[in-house]
Formats: sequence, structure tokens, C-alpha cells
Amino acid sequence: MLEIGSRAPEFTLPDQNGNLHSLKDYLGKKVILYFYPKDNTAGCSKQACGFAERYPQFTEKGAVVLGISRDSVASHKKFEEKYSLPFTLLSDADTSVIQAYDVWHEKKMAGKTYMGIVRSTYLIDENGVITRALSSVKAADNPQQMLEML
Repeated sequence: MLEIGSRAPEFTLPDQNGNLHSLKDYLGKKVILYFYPKDNTAGCSKQACGFAERYPQFTEKGAVVLGISRDSVASHKKFEEKYSLPFTLLSDADTSVIQAYDVWHEKKMAGKTYMGIVRSTYLIDENGVITRALSSVKAADNPQQMLEML
């Protein structure tokens, strides 16, 4: 994880509609930047729906929610439509941003070792500085946890 108090790495990635988003576009707002393994899986769907349910509360507090995974723009679009997600999903197919935020690690499942995204969430302040960094978060609890941190 990146250190609290450090500047969040700048990025530009396409969203579920193919539009480009840069972190600098959100200066002046709090950013909840969450990294998740895969669209349309049980945990990731729970987490996304939790953020969607609380989205009005996040916006009331001046925060935007950005979800990032390796999934394609098309996959993100289907995920957004399936669950009526009101926030932006960003596609990082080459994992450059995922790696910059130090959430790309060796994982083990069913006796196999592979590289993958560790479910993690950053809270970035209005000036682009990391104020919270949470690793290995529980998908179902993370949205409420982030709301309380605001």
C-alpha cells in the first residue's frame, strides 16, 4: 500500500463508456478509489452494489467513487448496466495504475500461485493526497467503512 500523506499517483484511464478520466479531474473533491479483482463475481458485485446503495451519501459529503479493475471497457459496461451502478468504473488492462497503487500482488488459490489485485481502497483528499489506505478489505463491509471515514 502507498503511504498515508503521500501524493496519489496521477493516471488517465477509460471508463465503462470509453471516456478518459484522470485523477487531476477530481481535484477539489474527495475520491474513494477502490481496486477490485473482477466484474460480475460475488464479492465484487456485493462491493459495487454497496457503493451504489450509499452513492447519494457519498456525493452529499463531496466524494466521488471510482472503481478500478483489469476488466475491459465492455465488461465494465455490462457490470454497470446489470447492477445500475451510478459511479465510474475504470479499465486498467495493462495494470499500470494497479501496480502504481501497489495492489498487484502474488495470490494463492486452490494450490496455485498467480498475480492478482488485492481488494484495496484509498481515500484521496481534495488536494490529491492519500488520507486512508486499506488493504485486503471485506467486499460487503468496505462501502459502509468508507462512508464512516468521510
